[in-house]
Amino acid sequence: MNYSSELIKGTLKTIVLKLLADNKKMYGYEITQTVKEQTLDKILITEGALYPTLHSLEADGLVTTEIEFIGKRVRKYYRLSPQGKIKTKEKVSELADFMNTMKFLLNIKTKTV
Repeated sequence: MNYSSELIKGTLKTIVLKLLADNKKMYGYEITQTVKEQTLDKILITEGALYPTLHSLEADGLVTTEIEFIGKRVRKYYRLSPQGKIKTKEKVSELADFMNTMKFLLNIKTKTV
């Protein structure tokens, strides 16, 4: 089961920021594939959703870019700015709190193993 694009849209900035925090720098395709692998194909990020998000994060000063030449290809890497590192902590904390609130609101019991 894949999650709806509505759910992903609301969390995409947080997902990207956290991945960049954990991996120092990443390029677009690498981000989509990492999310796909780590979520066992439950979250599939399209280029049409990812690149506007990356551009928005860059415009907000949360990520910086660097270009690397790989043979004849150009690869654009994204990394967190100092402001992005601070914002990542805020966004992850906000999302965690939101998920706890939703569990309470929807009366979802946490599964124990």
